[in-house]
Amino acid sequence: MSISTQQELDGICAIGRIVGYTLKEMQNSVRPGMTTGELDDIGNEMLRDLGAAPAPRLVYNFPGATCISINNEVAHGIPGRRVIREGDLVNIDVSAEKNGFFADNGGTVAVDVSDARLLRLCECSKSILDKAIAVAKTGIRVNQVGRTIEREARRNGFRVIENLCGHGVGRSLHEEPAEIANYYDPAYRKTFTQGMVVAIETFISTGAHYVVEKGDGWTYITPDGSRVAQYEHTIIVTDGEPIVVTAV
Repeated sequence: MSISTQQELDGICAIGRIVGYTLKEMQNSVRPGMTTGELDDIGNEMLRDLGAAPAPRLVYNFPGATCISINNEVAHGIPGRRVIREGDLVNIDVSAEKNGFFADNGGTVAVDVSDARLLRLCECSKSILDKAIAVAKTGIRVNQVGRTIEREARRNGFRVIENLCGHGVGRSLHEEPAEIANYYDPAYRKTFTQGMVVAIETFISTGAHYVVEKGDGWTYITPDGSRVAQYEHTIIVTDGEPIVVTAV
């Protein structure tokens, strides 16, 4: 969607704050020994208390309020009995709806990780997201976000996942532009427009450049076991600095 009224701006900002605070609370709650189901319960309860509906369940009948993916699970991991352990990379993706507006964000938690390369992977993915967001301005081609992500990942010795991407958001969970890639596609010529609401994501990998479906109908994994750190914000595009509605 594109913001055209104060009511739309207020609605997007409100749901952005909700998913932002929910993600932050879940990230702060991650502990070795807890299950992904217990972590999901924290997010579900917070969204409920704030008057929001978990978007994965609402839109796709996903078997969880949030998506929680561990290690070589990259996206859409199903919360359940899996125990979080020291050394895990835990990705949490929170999206929700309130009053007809949607927002989406995510982040990766390194759980007592001592591997310097994995810590650098997380730092790099988070830093690249900030750089990619800064590119998204009115009139700029969407593929410039992918150019930035791919260039910075390579510069830091990592790769990007090419078959997962950011997307438009706002009145539904996934809107146009349907793909905001993590790599540069010169043939993709769509441009950002004033007030456009998009979710920009970085999928930065230690090895694999694509993911495959795990076999449970939901979870995407790297086929070689390599690790991926994902970070995501929902933003409103302007002709200056974007408005990051999920930053809290």
